[in-house]
Amino acid sequence: MEPGQTYHIFNHANGDENIFREDENYRFFLKQYSKYLGDVVDTYAYCLMPNHFHLLVGVKPEDQLRKTFPKFETLEKLTSKQFSNFFSSYTQAFNKKYQRRGSLFQKNFKRKPIFDLNQWQETFLYIHLNPIKHGFVDRIDDWKWSSWHGYQQPEKPSNLDRTFYLNFFDGPRHLQEMIESKKEWLLNKEFE
Repeated sequence: MEPGQTYHIFNHANGDENIFREDENYRFFLKQYSKYLGDVVDTYAYCLMPNHFHLLVGVKPEDQLRKTFPKFETLEKLTSKQFSNFFSSYTQAFNKKYQRRGSLFQKNFKRKPIFDLNQWQETFLYIHLNPIKHGFVDRIDDWKWSSWHGYQQPEKPSNLDRTFYLNFFDGPRHLQEMIESKKEWLLNKEFE
């Protein structure tokens, strides 16, 4: 994963298992994510569902990463290593809590680079519409474990980079219009 590049990252649980069984799992996942990746990526969107998750992140620029991690040789490996540490940390805690063994996630998390405005918009919208796509809720506002609420309530503290989306949408009203107008199309599009 290259410094300065934006990625759509997603992964599933192994087999028919769930990554999240209760609200505390979601909270712990976000806490560990911030701990391991807060200095490595800027987060633009996320959605956590029982058996998988989606993230839209931008790897921090090289100069910023070098200041934070001066001893790390290759920055591409740094980002992957931090993701690996994050997944391992979450899995170990999950396994201990639920007295299970082995890998919780599919072996390699997927990462798709984002190259243009349309791809960024589609990915951002798709991530937020994912709980509707999978039938967990009928309305985007009804899914608790998504960054959508961070954009709807900008006065509340958040680890999201909530200004970056303005490079792709003309503000909150435009974002809401895009969600509505693209909903059917995005729900039929396969990213995973």
